[in-house]
Amino acid sequence: MEKLLIAIVNGLVEKQEDVNVTSSTSDEDITIYTLHTHREDVGRIIGKKGRIIHAIRTVMRAAASKQGMKIAVEVESEPKE
Repeated sequence: MEKLLIAIVNGLVEKQEDVNVTSSTSDEDITIYTLHTHREDVGRIIGKKGRIIHAIRTVMRAAASKQGMKIAVEVESEPKE
């Protein structure tokens, strides 16, 4: 699942080397994927009115449901260096 998320996001961002995904599990057996990217690319991932991140979450949930998983996708930006 992480590879799918990275593949989708790498097509959207300019700084692909800064894309990183971490995963954790919540109490309800939901796997939470936290997407870390460069601050300048956050807008590209979220999109106007959140349309792109909504589409990414929809695709990820569909892929996860085929494997019997429940997931959530969150976005965080890395600080500028």
